[in-house]
Amino acid sequence: MLKKRIIPVVLIKNGIVVQSIGFNKYLPVGKPEIAVDFLNQWGADEISVVDMDATRNGKIDFEALTRISQKCLVPITYGGGIQNTEAMVRAVQAGADKVMINSAILKEPKLITEGAKLLGEQCIVVSVDAKKDSDGVYKAYDHLARKVTAQKVLDTCLVAQESGAGEIFLNSVDHDGSKKGFDLKLAEEICSKLKIPITICGGANHPDDFAAALKIKNISGVAAANFFQYTEHSVTVLKSYLKKHTQADLRLDSYCTYNDTDFLKDGRLARKSDDRLKELLFEYHKKEVI
Repeated sequence: MLKKRIIPVVLIKNGIVVQSIGFNKYLPVGKPEIAVDFLNQWGADEISVVDMDATRNGKIDFEALTRISQKCLVPITYGGGIQNTEAMVRAVQAGADKVMINSAILKEPKLITEGAKLLGEQCIVVSVDAKKDSDGVYKAYDHLARKVTAQKVLDTCLVAQESGAGEIFLNSVDHDGSKKGFDLKLAEEICSKLKIPITICGGANHPDDFAAALKIKNISGVAAANFFQYTEHSVTVLKSYLKKHTQADLRLDSYCTYNDTDFLKDGRLARKSDDRLKELLFEYHKKEVI
């Protein structure tokens, strides 16, 4: 059985990494190359890189993607501005392992089929943004037009699957940047109906949010952007927490496991005793390559 994946998302706007809040407010973080380099070292299973400017203007910065991919040894999924198969091929040549398609699923699903035939289904990830309408029904959200469409999210995901998508990246607009946890109801609804792998995203605030999401049957991965910013070893700390408090089947291949560390109620690492900190001064851990 395949292990579940923890996937940091690197959102790029105006050439820098940003935090997203509700798809309409963005806070600056730093350079994409640095963010990806750290996340790679901290034990990410995959990294999704999304260029929001390329999504709007259709101009992909392939040189930037090359620089980013050179800092990463785990699979990279690139999204933003993928409007034809030529862009897919160039993204892969620049270092992406998968390409993420978003707006095409609403306007031109045949692009998914063409990409799957050219690069293989495993290379095509379809990103579906979900938002509840006034009746509480999950509808596909068009972030370019910034409006909820008439398409039900489930129907959109089924079209993507039938068109040849290898994976669905399901993002909750309502939960994005909210810190109120993942939309588990949405995830359960989609996971129960589809056969291809599904990764969910939007709303992570505490390791327990990931634990709840990983319990959903048929879930393949759990992704987050803001959650992994500003905290050193954030991915490894999360995995260590989940290993200690749940039965989640995760990869944990770093020397830095935090097996002897307790956690605070907010999920952060507890401070070690003064005696243990003194001992750590004389422990040597060689630099690892993940």
